[in-house]
Amino acid sequence: MKFLKTIVFSAILLTFFAVAAEAQRRPARTTTPRVVTTNPTTPTQSAAEIKAVSEKVAIQIKNTTKFLYILGGAASGIEQIDKDRNANRAARDANAKNKADLIRSIQNLRAGILALEVEFRTKDPLKKHLPLVQGITELTAQCEDLASAGRFAESGRPLLTLVEKLSDVLVAL
Repeated sequence: MKFLKTIVFSAILLTFFAVAAEAQRRPARTTTPRVVTTNPTTPTQSAAEIKAVSEKVAIQIKNTTKFLYILGGAASGIEQIDKDRNANRAARDANAKNKADLIRSIQNLRAGILALEVEFRTKDPLKKHLPLVQGITELTAQCEDLASAGRFAESGRPLLTLVEKLSDVLVAL
């Protein structure tokens, strides 16, 4: 009976892979490729894009500085409870929740910074400012790594560098 189940299962599995292999074949190309031209951006479009992205940079500066302010108090509280061996179970559970919330907040901050960096990489009028923006996502990754390692007080240092870089970008725009 077990041998029969194995054979049936193998047959079904082979049939599935045969169908999947058939689906991966490319159909013959019958159309000729089209030439796509891009519309050159007008100065007003370029100015509008730069104004929009400068507002986004300002928002990320605000978000990061607010987070740094909150991080300072939260980090000291978290690290004090970690050091206190006499802390009760409820305090330790609340501390673990605070750590997870803080790391989640860093990940949210990182998502906003990543979107900003991608915008600089993809829009032509902003590409000349890309060297100023490059690496800002890595700074938030460093912050997240430090926080995940339990070094919350140190995790703010890369964010200070991030704020400096964003400020330089805002001046350049």
